[in-house]
Amino acid sequence: MPDQPAASLSSIDVALNELVLLRQFTGAPKDFWPRFLVAVLQLTQADKLVLLARKSGQPWRRLMDWPGETPPSKMVTVFLTQLETVANQALASGGLLQALDPKSAGASGGYLLVTRLELQQQEECVLAALVSEMSEAVVRERFVRMRLAATTPEVYQGNLGARQARADVEKFSSVLDLTATVSAEKRFLATAMALCNGIATRFKCDRVSLGWLQGGFVRLKAISHTEKFDRQMAAAQDLETAMEETLDQDDEVVWPAPEDASVISRDHARFAENQKVPFLCSLPLRAGEAPVAVLLCERQSAAFTELELQQLRLGCDLASPRLADLRYQDLWFGARWAITARQNLGRWIGPEHTWAKVLALVITVALLLLVCLRVPYRVEGNFTLRSDELSYQTAPFEGFIDQVLARPGDRVLSNAPLVKLKTAELELEESFALADLNRYQREAEKARAAHALADMRIAEALAEESRARLETTRYRIAHATIRSPFDGVVVEGDLREHLGAPVKTAEVLMKVARIDTLYVEAEINERDIHEVLGKSSGEIAFVSQPKLKFAVRIQTIEQAAMPKTEANVFLIRCAVQQAVQPWWRPGMSGVCKLSVEKRSLLWILTHRTIDFLRLKLWW
Repeated sequence: MPDQPAASLSSIDVALNELVLLRQFTGAPKDFWPRFLVAVLQLTQADKLVLLARKSGQPWRRLMDWPGETPPSKMVTVFLTQLETVANQALASGGLLQALDPKSAGASGGYLLVTRLELQQQEECVLAALVSEMSEAVVRERFVRMRLAATTPEVYQGNLGARQARADVEKFSSVLDLTATVSAEKRFLATAMALCNGIATRFKCDRVSLGWLQGGFVRLKAISHTEKFDRQMAAAQDLETAMEETLDQDDEVVWPAPEDASVISRDHARFAENQKVPFLCSLPLRAGEAPVAVLLCERQSAAFTELELQQLRLGCDLASPRLADLRYQDLWFGARWAITARQNLGRWIGPEHTWAKVLALVITVALLLLVCLRVPYRVEGNFTLRSDELSYQTAPFEGFIDQVLARPGDRVLSNAPLVKLKTAELELEESFALADLNRYQREAEKARAAHALADMRIAEALAEESRARLETTRYRIAHATIRSPFDGVVVEGDLREHLGAPVKTAEVLMKVARIDTLYVEAEINERDIHEVLGKSSGEIAFVSQPKLKFAVRIQTIEQAAMPKTEANVFLIRCAVQQAVQPWWRPGMSGVCKLSVEKRSLLWILTHRTIDFLRLKLWW
């Protein structure tokens, strides 16, 4: 008996030391609570402890009993049945001490000790103890000990929260430094390299690699402290395979895999074995909700801790939007247009197999349009602008060109001078012929006065000859200037470089055509002439002014085909429905399209091929 107080004091000291240690405990709650209950049990000498908790308005839950296994007894049974009642009372008053059975209260009776635990959480929590074989004074002293020990969980949670806050601040500070470095870059590859180098430096990684989703596969884009690399190397291909394993699962993969890991890490294990890397960690980078890239970290020194994984997750989450934006901006405009189109189309027809669905939809609509849509069909051919009246201006006599008053393309009026021949020699001939005429007339008068009839007849004949020569000379002088026979345009005959050159009689010097009587002469291939028969309208477009269209009306179709180099053609004369334009000239050409009727797009696109096959396969 003398040793009992000493033993009891020793257990109390141990319990108090344990509570002091628990106030600074850094472990997990699942390790804290058993040790706390053991210390309270030693401190109060209780038979049983029960930890109760509940959310506001809900029934109590028994979180933990200590000791876990107790022999069945009537006292324990009564204790357990009264737990909820005394827990409600203790929660209202902060603590409760009462006899288990008021009729048997005393040294041999049991007591209920209940105290509220102040925790930094939304749940309400109480600790209930069953003590027996004690006097009421001792029980009250044990109750005081229990109330004093009840502050330990609150202190533990406060210290745990403070440490977590410090860790979060450190983690956030490190990630902010990394994000600031990444955000300073303006190009995608430079940003990716800054991210890999920053993570490799801060987390003491031997190598950090970034792969980006491209064409359905992960393509290696950056490796820390490596500017150039060959994607065809076995190491690079193994890296991409491991990254695809992460991307397919959309979850981080750690190697060696934890015991409770649910992700597949087969490719990571193969990569670690081939490259002799003991520790790996790969994390997906997401743009929105979809993964678009993978960051893979390699380290030789130690495995990645949970805090490091949290920092890596936060860093990837902050860097991925910046990387995605720069990746989009660095693409050429066609790729950006395709990505935007796919995103917009994905909202309507689903994000999976978007292009395949769009292609199927386009093909279906195209087939319907080809079969059902009927559009005007027109036969195409070449045309030439011709004139009904064309005048050939020839040299009236042999001579030399003196002046050129018009050139091809000039519009001329009726009787306007075109070319003037030299008349100096003709004027001399005119003078000689006039002198001879006067001389022979005087000789005839002299012979008449002398009654020399024969001489008079000879002189008169010579005078008539001189008069005829004079008239011929004057006629040539009058026609030495070649004039336009009508209003028109010069279409041929550039004589500006032939000034002074001789010309022969009837030699063509210029061609003048009327432009108010222009018409269209179209050439239609014989394979299409049956489509034009019975039709009357069409349009033309000149080579020089293709943007302008002019309506024409079919007048006549030549009955015989004209052979050409490529195929036989029929000549069709068409009248222009509009006024003749000032810039039109005979000989201008272009494309003529004669309207037939409405046909389906499928027929228009395939009838040439079908006709060809019919001719080739016909037997």
